[in-house]
Amino acid sequence: MCLGGQCEHNVNPLTNASEGRQESAGGLDRRRLLAAAATGAAALTLAPVSFARAQAATAPPKGATGPGEVTRTVTGHLETGAADFVYLPVEVPKGVQKIAVEYSYDRPSVPAGTPGNSCDIGVFDQHGTKLGGKGFRGWSGGFRTSFEISASEATPGYLPGPVQAGTWNIVLGPYQVAPQGMNYQVKITLTFGAAGAAFVPTYPPRRAKGRGRTWYRGDGHLHTVHSDGKRLPSEVAAGARAAGLDYMISTDHNTSSSHAVWGEYAGDDLLIITGEEITTRNGHWLAWGLPAGEWIDWRYRSRDGDFHRFAQQVHRAGGLVVPAHPYCPYVACQWKFGYDDADAVEVWNGPWTYDDESAVDTWDARLGEAVRTGGRWLPAVGDSDAHSEPQVIGLPHNVVYADDLTTGAITSGLRAGRTWIAESASVGLAFTAGGNGRQAGIGETLTTPAAAPVDVRLEVQGVPNGTVRLITDEGQMHQESLPASGTGTVVWRTTSSLAAYVRAEVRHPMADGNPGHGNTMGPVLQWGPMAALTNPVFLKRA
Repeated sequence: MCLGGQCEHNVNPLTNASEGRQESAGGLDRRRLLAAAATGAAALTLAPVSFARAQAATAPPKGATGPGEVTRTVTGHLETGAADFVYLPVEVPKGVQKIAVEYSYDRPSVPAGTPGNSCDIGVFDQHGTKLGGKGFRGWSGGFRTSFEISASEATPGYLPGPVQAGTWNIVLGPYQVAPQGMNYQVKITLTFGAAGAAFVPTYPPRRAKGRGRTWYRGDGHLHTVHSDGKRLPSEVAAGARAAGLDYMISTDHNTSSSHAVWGEYAGDDLLIITGEEITTRNGHWLAWGLPAGEWIDWRYRSRDGDFHRFAQQVHRAGGLVVPAHPYCPYVACQWKFGYDDADAVEVWNGPWTYDDESAVDTWDARLGEAVRTGGRWLPAVGDSDAHSEPQVIGLPHNVVYADDLTTGAITSGLRAGRTWIAESASVGLAFTAGGNGRQAGIGETLTTPAAAPVDVRLEVQGVPNGTVRLITDEGQMHQESLPASGTGTVVWRTTSSLAAYVRAEVRHPMADGNPGHGNTMGPVLQWGPMAALTNPVFLKRA
């Protein structure tokens, strides 16, 4: 092994993850150990890569391949069935100013319908890889092929800060492996020298200039270049303003790096709330209202039993836990953790699809169960999940009744279910139930004598020729069309003995040439994609 000599160190292990053995290749007679890593999900740890110690903090080490640089390259092979995470320890000496990593992997042809190779990457520093520990320094998933970290700056998705001596770990996440296996290469370059000026974060304020107690619009699922989005933070903030939003929530995948730049783009007219989308192998979830800079781990499956621990971490910080797109058909997206620790559920994600229909149906069934058992109900939310053009920021978004435009007030309104979902800011809605001299709004409870009449009232703007559906625990109880102007009022009468809750949907008409599919109510559905969806008003018998 070259430690400060004239050569670049090239290790070429052939790793058989399923059997747990390694064979040296390329004429290198060297065993590389394979062990379990200290994480919740299945993991493998390779033998460490060592670097020469610099002769002085500001001097290039002997045998450097560039000005103050030393490079090591590791290649290997992972068989199908490899662990969720593969850790490559890197022994970082003192005097390192910057660490840079490049990686690649092969993409062999696979039969139709068979997943090909896909591999994520990230890094943990000398504090270690312990689940939920302090070593996290960045994650870019499969969106980038390289990253750099120094005291002054870092690639988006990674946390700037000193490159301190100790064992760092480069993390590979082979979430899909072809039948032929995956050949990978990791190139690590350390640059020696003075650390440079420390990075200064600009976190967003937790308050904007609100309008007091009223309705506020916001998108709770947005991505930037700090994960797999193509928009800069400045472009996302501009898009939120253009969509007529009062607040937005930053939810880059598995990293908190974007938190440190949002302060520059917040303002009196836009509250920016810090959060994260946690992408596990058994579903994705949103952490809303995290303290700026706080990171939530994602390295576990449902069977590991670790989700509750991290949901509690969010709750202790005053944030919300929101399962995202629970019926998403992509690899590792479908929700498998249950809803005991959830505060809300994302039933509408981006443009309306059959996935969203399934999510709403499941949510509605859970509403009926909560009423029957007297248990806790989960509010429904909807967000754009916008990553890049042409995905539309604010399609859809949540309209929340809150005391003010602050992080605490917005998350409180969402937690209470005082919210409805709008396709865009052009859609307006008011929904109440009144009876026996009382009135309740979305997320509230109206208590009346069992036989007392209850008038449910829905006012809508911005959905031309739309269809209003009023739905109770018995199913759809009233349907009515809106005029071509898109503005109308629907009133329907019931009692608390007949309905335990009432919620409203406003649907667009079916597109021309697409009459929809029939059901037991008739040969053709009378509604199309969702334009607005409310949380329920609950009706309780006195």
